[in-house]
Amino acid sequence: MKLIDAHVHLSDAEYTGHIDELIADAKNADVTALVTNSMDLKTCQNDVKLAEKYPDLVYPALGIHPWNVNVIEEKEIQETIEFIQQNKSAVKAIGEIGLDAKYETIWEKQTMVFDRMLRLAETLELPVIIHSRGTTDKVVEMLPSYRLKRVLLHWFSHPMTALAKALDNGYFITEGPPVTYSNGIREVVEKTPLTNLLTETDGPVTYWKQPFNGQLTKPSYVRYVVGAVAEIKKMPAEEVAEQIIKNFEVFFDIKVN
Repeated sequence: MKLIDAHVHLSDAEYTGHIDELIADAKNADVTALVTNSMDLKTCQNDVKLAEKYPDLVYPALGIHPWNVNVIEEKEIQETIEFIQQNKSAVKAIGEIGLDAKYETIWEKQTMVFDRMLRLAETLELPVIIHSRGTTDKVVEMLPSYRLKRVLLHWFSHPMTALAKALDNGYFITEGPPVTYSNGIREVVEKTPLTNLLTETDGPVTYWKQPFNGQLTKPSYVRYVVGAVAEIKKMPAEEVAEQIIKNFEVFFDIKVN
């Protein structure tokens, strides 16, 4: 059963020294694709190197995460944009980008950086991977004003009104390990057509419930996600996994081996 992790942060500091272990875990679990999401210029650069080191397995999504907006300066924003442009052939999406309600004190700067990332996605004709904690309503209202190739709302949790609009617009949703224990996430999966769904770990985010128990988050966790989706959809896990592979190929324009 082939699996995919459509959203992970391999260049996060918490994963330093663990990359070989993570890649081995992915291969052992038949995880055939990992999309590593950047946060800033440094992680953009490292993610491209990882994709070169692990071809046909690791794919880079490059961008500026809203969590980094409060510390990033104009020079780095411009350098990040230029780096992404220079590496267009390697880049599979612009991400992780978006808006976060926790940083409302820098809302103007957040929206400026988000707009520049979305304009870059328009220019390069790349899909986008969106972070929208506490801002999903706003983000779903904003996005149709851009000419975006495809949209993925990462770790969608609420509100359901925004989910309905997102699905009407043809957007994709990713869910990860919380689908095994969160009733809210399970409801999102129940209401999302399988053809709009992708699996993720969002590693190195740590999950404390069973069967994860605070261990280092690994790509193999997606098998639990597929199992939970299969249970919710009342389908065999193999069929769920096959459809998610198809969704992945459509969204990222990647042929999975």
